[in-house]
Amino acid sequence: MKRGTRSLNKLLFAVVILLLSATLAFSCPVKFIDGRGKNIVITKRPSRVVSLVPGITEIIFRIGAGDAVKAVTYHDTCPPETTRKKVVGGFFAPSVKSIEAIQPDVIFLSSLQKNVTGKFENGKCQLINLRAKSVSDIYRNIDLLGKIFDRQKEASAVIDEIKQGLEVVAKKVALIPQSERKRVIRLMGRDRVMTPGDDSFQNEYIRLAGGIPPELNKNGNIVPVTKEEWVKFNPQIIYGCGGDRETAGRFFNQPGWKDVDAVKNNKIFYFPCDLTCRASTRAGHFVSSLSSIIYEDEYSRKDAQVFKDHIFSSHHIDLHLDYIKDARIAYSRINDFVNKTLIIDFKEPLSVVSTLEGEREGIKSVGNHYYPPPCWGLIHKLGFKKMKSQIYNVIDKSEDTASFLFTGADMDNLAVKRKRFRDMEVYALVTAGVKSNAVRMSADEGRFYEPGTINIILLPNMKLTPRAMTRAIISATEAKTAALMDMDIRSSVTPLIHQATGTGTDNIIVAGGKGYRLDNAGGHTKMGELIAKAVYGAVQEAVYKQNGIIAGRNIFQRLNERKISCSGLISMDGCESNAGKYDLVKALEEILLQPRYAGFIESSFAISDDYERGLIHDLGFFRLWCKNIAGEIAGKKVENMTDFIADKDMPRVPRMALNSILNGLYSQIKNDGLAKKSKLLPLP
Repeated sequence: MKRGTRSLNKLLFAVVILLLSATLAFSCPVKFIDGRGKNIVITKRPSRVVSLVPGITEIIFRIGAGDAVKAVTYHDTCPPETTRKKVVGGFFAPSVKSIEAIQPDVIFLSSLQKNVTGKFENGKCQLINLRAKSVSDIYRNIDLLGKIFDRQKEASAVIDEIKQGLEVVAKKVALIPQSERKRVIRLMGRDRVMTPGDDSFQNEYIRLAGGIPPELNKNGNIVPVTKEEWVKFNPQIIYGCGGDRETAGRFFNQPGWKDVDAVKNNKIFYFPCDLTCRASTRAGHFVSSLSSIIYEDEYSRKDAQVFKDHIFSSHHIDLHLDYIKDARIAYSRINDFVNKTLIIDFKEPLSVVSTLEGEREGIKSVGNHYYPPPCWGLIHKLGFKKMKSQIYNVIDKSEDTASFLFTGADMDNLAVKRKRFRDMEVYALVTAGVKSNAVRMSADEGRFYEPGTINIILLPNMKLTPRAMTRAIISATEAKTAALMDMDIRSSVTPLIHQATGTGTDNIIVAGGKGYRLDNAGGHTKMGELIAKAVYGAVQEAVYKQNGIIAGRNIFQRLNERKISCSGLISMDGCESNAGKYDLVKALEEILLQPRYAGFIESSFAISDDYERGLIHDLGFFRLWCKNIAGEIAGKKVENMTDFIADKDMPRVPRMALNSILNGLYSQIKNDGLAKKSKLLPLP
């Protein structure tokens, strides 16, 4: 009995210590003034957070506090874990009703989200606005969020990482004379050319990258640029994000706009929007990429390197195969930037088949090398062969006895899958990036894209003959395509009508292995089955890690993958009502938060793919469904359907589906008398 009492006392003592530790972590409240000038006091770690600002969301996850985030906007795409969070609408008009259902204790918001401020200002939850107009503001926000979520150590590490990245760039551009610095402008806008204001962090990014931004004497997140200002500045480099291609296409063939150095020399570049538009933890990453594009020649010079090329760390990967000597990911500095290499060493030389190099004998090592975005320009400048030799030299491998693949997908996002049946097994090691160069073979034209790549390495525990190795490539390729189609990965070239079958730069290495001899690895064999299952699972996991895509992603992400945005979707031409475009966009975002209507649009995607392939001929059933949906939303039968879709090339089925929802909403807005004139805001 005494022994039981002592055990109970020890347990109670441990519980008290844990509770005391948790209390001490917030023994001093976190006090600060936010971007709205409000005095904020945090007395305990938030546990039910709604983050409506993508840059803040990214910071929270990077410091390891993502568990507290319960909901985000559909613009939140980084890191991949945000894909699994509840969505409460878009950045400019998040759903107050959906936020209310979360019962948040903290909402991180922007000054633009006035509907949220008006609803929750005097409620139980705290509203926090963390603005960032400079890199120092980014540091301040990271540090502050570290304190709020009790992740000070992690926050400090993130800040140090950004500073180290910027320090490398600073040392490299310091060698460039001021007289040789280039004029750089960020392209924005849709109906007119716009750019960030003088006080924007985006212009600081340009300065940190060694460029010269325009000084227009205009402040703000986004300001107009006149043709005269454009010509006077005469940019040598223009950059934007994906949606800015439309602006370039509209203006850069017109007099004045086309007569600047950057347009004449085709020095126009595009980056992912979550890099260009956000004051986030990847500031150093973006500045490095931008600087390497601005000064491609300078970055390719060996005498301008800050660091000596070398491996500085590595971590082991467990592969339980008798012929594997060692497997690891090595982290190296090459041309000053962090490269990552999967290296698999064999105990004795093996034969392999590589889609990059063909059949090879006497191979001692295989692997997969990641070169980061700042190095992509160097590959174009120096040539792949020279870069390959440089990489082999750094990782201490010989081109005679090594066979590697190369990718722009981060090696930290490597997926490793093992499949086994009795004494037969196989490993699939996969990296995958599908956002920039996914293609539909047989439909899309061949053209070069930045590295995305699905790279696959197959390691069987039995000896495959040359015939079996080539059959293994077919099994793996078919499984890869099945994985992409089951996730509805869209072609980057024709996303409205085609699923992707792969990317334009996919490669596979099959190791010959050791042991029992197999002469076939096709679809009817057990080895073929294991290869296919391992590849299928690894491709889907790698796509999630690299791009944040899962099968059950939200409808807004599915629309975006088809290049359909709620704001750019709608044309109000020919409408007789005073219902504003902004009202209709807001209503569309709100209704798509309901599973019923999201499911309707998702169904239209599946029907559309089969209709475009000729597998469905009569759409009468779907037309009736669309009419019922429109009437259901409107609360009455909609007699005359208006075509609201601005994109004249949108396929018939999703056009019908989206028009049915928009007609129902339009009728509802007119009936309720809630319409008001408003101007559509640009997307973040």
